[in-house]
Amino acid sequence: MNEKKIRIIGIPMDLGQNLRGVDMGPSAIRYAGLNGALTRLGYTVYDSGNIEIPGVYCLKKSGFNERLKHIAQACDTAYIMGKTAVEQGEVPIFLGGDHSATIGTIGGVTHNQPVGIIWIDAHGDFNTPETSSSCNIHGMGLAVLLGRGPKQLVNLGRTGPKISSDQVVLIGVRDLDSEEKQLLMQSGITIFTMRDIDEIGMHGVLTRTLAKFKYQPRIHVSFDMDVMDPMEAPGVGTPSRGGLTYREGQLIMETIADTGKLFSLDIMEINPILDVGNRSGEMAVSLAASLFGKSIM
Repeated sequence: MNEKKIRIIGIPMDLGQNLRGVDMGPSAIRYAGLNGALTRLGYTVYDSGNIEIPGVYCLKKSGFNERLKHIAQACDTAYIMGKTAVEQGEVPIFLGGDHSATIGTIGGVTHNQPVGIIWIDAHGDFNTPETSSSCNIHGMGLAVLLGRGPKQLVNLGRTGPKISSDQVVLIGVRDLDSEEKQLLMQSGITIFTMRDIDEIGMHGVLTRTLAKFKYQPRIHVSFDMDVMDPMEAPGVGTPSRGGLTYREGQLIMETIADTGKLFSLDIMEINPILDVGNRSGEMAVSLAASLFGKSIM
């Protein structure tokens, strides 16, 4: 039997938004016992530590263009590390940090092969500098990966879009800017809002999602912890009421694990400053363990 190998890569970046704290997310997840949980499931776990984040102390006084160059630099490193991990036969787990890091992580894991993307998030992350009132880059990651936004980010790692709209399913969205909503509706991305989850249930959402990826042998999960209801996971970068329950999160992970197609994982936007006793970090570890095969029976 082939050795089951996981590569943990921390991306302690908070330059994509205005509130400090998500840079401590990787530490919170490690402290909650990620390595041990995965080792007990039979994986060999390698931890590369955290990548260096350039300009990390410039957040308060910096503008969009200054942050842009630092985010691009960090994402370029994440791209190379993700690409290298999959080439070495490892499943990379990227620990954030804000969700702009996925410009590098998803770019890297899709460098040599197409990958289906299950993007689980309260937000669409489909803004551009022209549509965003805040110009926070953590709200632009998915748009950049599809080729919209600053060329410095769109062409990172390799020229042009890294994924196409038919490779993406967005689950759990409930908080969109008005222009972002229009862009998403025109994008061709498959979207399941919280209303869809209420109406057809999480099982129905997952059945349709996996049907879309029936012929796709690889799945990347990009999990923004703010998709969870803040009553359950208070320590997140941008909390939004009316989110997923813990059991709905677990069902997502258990169902994806059953496919045997998991290729890579992002766990993003944990903010320990806003947390209560590291509940959000512990939840992230529990969800990750289910995604990697921990089951009730």
